[in-house]
Amino acid sequence: MSLSVGIVGLPNVGKSTLFNALLKRQAALAANYPFATIDPNTGIVPVPDARLEVLAKMVSAKAIKPAVVEFVDIAGLVEGASKGEGLGNKFLANIRETDLICHVIRGFSDDSILREGSTDPKSDREIIEMELLLADMTTLEKQKQPKATKDKDLLFKWDVTQKMLKAAMDGQMVATVLQSEAEKKVGREMGLLTAKQIVYIINVDENVVSEQASQIKNYADLLEVSPEQIVIISAKIESEIASLADEDSVLFLEELGLEKSGLERLIQTAYDRLGLQNYLTAGEIEVRAWTIKKGTLAPQAAGVIHTDFEKKFIKAKVVSYQDFLDYGGWKGTKEKGKQRMEGKDYEMREDDVVEFMIGT
Repeated sequence: MSLSVGIVGLPNVGKSTLFNALLKRQAALAANYPFATIDPNTGIVPVPDARLEVLAKMVSAKAIKPAVVEFVDIAGLVEGASKGEGLGNKFLANIRETDLICHVIRGFSDDSILREGSTDPKSDREIIEMELLLADMTTLEKQKQPKATKDKDLLFKWDVTQKMLKAAMDGQMVATVLQSEAEKKVGREMGLLTAKQIVYIINVDENVVSEQASQIKNYADLLEVSPEQIVIISAKIESEIASLADEDSVLFLEELGLEKSGLERLIQTAYDRLGLQNYLTAGEIEVRAWTIKKGTLAPQAAGVIHTDFEKKFIKAKVVSYQDFLDYGGWKGTKEKGKQRMEGKDYEMREDDVVEFMIGT
């Protein structure tokens, strides 16, 4: 599995500039006028993970394959988009398949960039989320009540549908009333926009991006959301980082007082919100990171590599990443008794280096 993120926001808040920087190429037209993005732009971004290169050197791997995030850049929404205003709800449909929504909010002070419906962060958030809610209400109101049936699944889905519709009509994001995994699954299967997790990217001026703690608190209070949902980014700085070699970007970030780029912080926040983690495989052919849900058991983790692996799972040979480094890879960890053979009930961990034993 890979993580899919939809980038939304009002026009001219910096979505396409950020998208271009994330992809390290001008894949979308970043222009100083509304609706510069007329079609959704999709790009695949590798998840930064320094462990992969280290492992590759240890096992003499021919290739490194990081986990990836798919970013979908959606044209600027405006008030009334759910009714066809601006470029209309065509663009709302483009984010129904994503796992998470990143709402980019204008926090920079450059008034030479035209404001198109943007007034202040709180009202910007309310405009976008109202459009998402109105689109979801349309979907929910179209659902038909099951008649003359005792099918528990259909009746459950209808109960959840009514619960979600009431929340939407009360102006609540649907995700706030979905409690069990079964209820969340109904929201996902219906493609409801407000059933998704939302992360707020605040596009700020370059001179305040290093003030992460205070900026996060200020915007969390202003938007009335959890600080864990806030990512502070300067799209201009991300564009500069994108043009630098890796070693130069590290020095640049140090000069700014930042430990990680905006991309790294965004991906980490997205992983945290969705409860995701990566495990690692390391062999001569390739070293690779695989994305799974936290709490995933070994057979299901193997199934991410290939569906047959889950069906034919026997055991998992597991070594912690640190032990793999300290004892020289597969051979050394075996000699030192640091390898573990785990069965079907083993819950995968973030630092696992794994080789699955698969039957025929």
